[in-house]
Amino acid sequence: MTTQDTAQRPHLRSQRLNQITHEPHSKLDALVKAHAPFETQANFARFVVAQYLFQSELVALYNDAELTAIVSDLPERCRADAAKADLADLDTEVPAPVTGALKNPSKAEALGWIFVSEGSKLGAAFLIKRAVGLGLSETFGARHLGEPAGGRAEGWKRFVKTLDGLEFTAEEEAAVEKGAIDAFNRFTVLLEQAYATEAA
Repeated sequence: MTTQDTAQRPHLRSQRLNQITHEPHSKLDALVKAHAPFETQANFARFVVAQYLFQSELVALYNDAELTAIVSDLPERCRADAAKADLADLDTEVPAPVTGALKNPSKAEALGWIFVSEGSKLGAAFLIKRAVGLGLSETFGARHLGEPAGGRAEGWKRFVKTLDGLEFTAEEEAAVEKGAIDAFNRFTVLLEQAYATEAA
């Protein structure tokens, strides 16, 4: 994207979503660091539990026909199976679902959740390097952090371009923003749950 494009369209939907989710994103980052997932494999396994719980709640969205009509490769982007395989690698049981999962969101709200899930793949580029220090890799224990087919940046750019190009009503605009904020808050709940079970 050129500087000129940005100057003409300073209010791209993706930029607004990044702005309004800055606070819950920062809180989540701090919480992840506090749980030190890269200190031990056991700590990392708890992190994968949270990732699996979150991704498994989004499986229906990634396979939704209406959403796939907007983002054609959406089903292949889902990481629930990768996270499940990581749990097996780490000798960790597949967790039971946690109450409060997203139910029947509108199309716009669902896209807000997917925006957060897809955006996390960019951060995963740094996390996979830390996971390697624990003896894990894109093929063992840290599959869900692996590079998507076609590359992280390319996949993200394609998704964002599609999202930014959609015509939304004011109501849908509010729904996509709510979805993005709710997604960060939900992952925070699941992360706390995953680490709480360790102490139980």
